[in-house]
Amino acid sequence: MTSAAPDAELRRIHDSVSGFHRRQADRVVDFPGGFAALDDRYTHSRGNNHVLVDGSTDPEALPARAEELLGHLPYRLVYVVDGEVAAACRGPLERAGYTHAATYLMRHTGRVPAHAGARQVDLEELRAPASEAWRRFVPGVSDEEVHHLVERRLARLGAADDVRFLAAYTEDGEVASWADLYLDPAAGVARIEDLVTAEAHLGRGHAGRVLDTALHLAAEAGCDLRFLSANEGNWPHRWYGRKGFTVVDTLHCFERV
Repeated sequence: MTSAAPDAELRRIHDSVSGFHRRQADRVVDFPGGFAALDDRYTHSRGNNHVLVDGSTDPEALPARAEELLGHLPYRLVYVVDGEVAAACRGPLERAGYTHAATYLMRHTGRVPAHAGARQVDLEELRAPASEAWRRFVPGVSDEEVHHLVERRLARLGAADDVRFLAAYTEDGEVASWADLYLDPAAGVARIEDLVTAEAHLGRGHAGRVLDTALHLAAEAGCDLRFLSANEGNWPHRWYGRKGFTVVDTLHCFERV
């Protein structure tokens, strides 16, 4: 499930990761080696308020820089793209109270599946099932937090040239599973994120239908490089491996709460 990727391929993935965070941000604050992506509309969303290091930076200065840029938030989140840079930053960040987690970047290396019947939807169709899912994932989450985590999809419409929300439905017309598809045909890169299945419909193949549809649409759009991210500590990355994805790199995440 793990393989070495050519440097040019990794650069395309890294550029896509950086672009994804830059493009959906309400405002960006650059610094040597990275930037802060910020959005005051969704302050409860770590995905919309964080620091991302995508170049060479001063490791010792990073904790203070994150404090300056994220000090208005109840959390601090720092992503580091390059493994060597992450290793250099780990000590200073951990001494400042951060914990480390790894997120796999996984490229699809299997055959392109047939269209599996999921269809493009808008936020209105996803609002109720996504809200229910967040309450399942984060017990005790407040209504305001759920609102931010669901409505942030509006910002994500700007995260790529072509953004599609996909969903698979049950025979009774309920949304069973959904995901985001980010297409940049000019770069030939597609990213699939936030694949979720409603609790009542787990284990019935709905997520596979969404994923297969996303992969098919990405290939149809001319994206030869198709990837997603998966938390190292959770099980889905093994399922993605069975669906033709291979780990090609690791995105390092440092968080303090």
